[in-house]
Amino acid sequence: MILNLLKAIIRATLGSASKPQPTRILIALIGGLIIGVAAASAMPGGALIAADGIQPIGTIWLHALQMTIVPLVTSLLITGIAATAERAKASKLATRAFVTFLVLLWVSSALGGALTLGFLNLWPLLPDSAEALRGALAQQAPETGTIPPFIDFVVAMVPSNPVTSAAEGAFLPLILFTTVFAFAITRLPEEERKRLTGFFEAIANAMLVVINWVLWLGPIGVGALAYVVGARAGTSAFGALLHYVLIVSSVGIVLWILAVPFGAIAGRVSPLRFLRAVGPSQAVAMSTQSSLATLPAMLRATEKLDVPVAHSGVTLPIGVAIFRWTGPAMNFAVAIYVAHWFGVELGPGALAAGFAAAAITTMGAVGLPGTVSFVSSIAPIAIAMGVPVVPLGLLVAVETIPDIFRTLGNVAMNIAATRAISLRAGDHDPGLSESDELLKG
Repeated sequence: MILNLLKAIIRATLGSASKPQPTRILIALIGGLIIGVAAASAMPGGALIAADGIQPIGTIWLHALQMTIVPLVTSLLITGIAATAERAKASKLATRAFVTFLVLLWVSSALGGALTLGFLNLWPLLPDSAEALRGALAQQAPETGTIPPFIDFVVAMVPSNPVTSAAEGAFLPLILFTTVFAFAITRLPEEERKRLTGFFEAIANAMLVVINWVLWLGPIGVGALAYVVGARAGTSAFGALLHYVLIVSSVGIVLWILAVPFGAIAGRVSPLRFLRAVGPSQAVAMSTQSSLATLPAMLRATEKLDVPVAHSGVTLPIGVAIFRWTGPAMNFAVAIYVAHWFGVELGPGALAAGFAAAAITTMGAVGLPGTVSFVSSIAPIAIAMGVPVVPLGLLVAVETIPDIFRTLGNVAMNIAATRAISLRAGDHDPGLSESDELLKG
């Protein structure tokens, strides 16, 4: 029976090999859930026995994803900060952009925490669904971590041994050390700096190759996890996943909309003009789900907003490298949602840890579709908060929908921030159109 169910999952998932990777994983999720629910309805005892046999397949796949997290996060954080700080030293405009983006990332993280807690307070996951899902993943989820008292938490942020922190999964101290180390690299002589950044860039690239290999097998891993949840939780799993998508997407939508008032206040551009300028870039963002791929469209949008190419050519590449406006908010939202799912009480220490981890780790994320960076971006936040990471193996399958709002918000705020930064550069008045400037002259 186990073998037949496994064959059914593989046929349902790998049969779509010609489709894009996120689509294959989503099909695997739906197929695994349907097979699990159907098996539980037809023969409850046999379905649970099969779940015990299939569960290790999903666990192995999840472990394969997790094994890349420490080297990938540290390498991307080092190369991202070092490269951006180097650009910032080259011009005042780059420095202004760097500081502006850092401030906005911390604001995003704070908004994400507040919005998610508010949404979950208004529309909590139904207790029966939460209980069923907890029961379905109980055998896979390790014990949740504990957050020490706040004073001990602050002291523990500075690691006495960063290697031990990495081995024990203490991500916040590891992130703090990595951030300091990255800025220290920028103070080295040019030859040593290039040697170190090149080394970590190679590690990051190698880890991305490994992640792509693991994600290619994602339909099998996600299908196995989905079958286990479907067999043990029944139809409650569908409603819970829909609830998750709505909550996290709502956070992304709010962050996306905030780009308009930010452009009006900080960039002094009317909402209608801003929306007209960013429209084409939003279409590209929705189709590619990659801020990196949307860079040419963002450059054209800033031209329509009368931002000089000399400004946008410096600011936007920095923004694509480190500034993902929706990243801290939505990553923090996922970790809070998993805590809500598992009934983990989030005190001030846990929320502070997640807030800091979400803001910092986003600087080392990759500007690629969310399925590539989902686990590596959110696992450090969850671990810092003492929240299980096992559900991420399922949630990555429905990341396609929230990822659309991630990219839309990132692109819109990148354009708005570029306009605002250029406005304060002093050598050009972006509030005037080119024709206005000619008349003024």
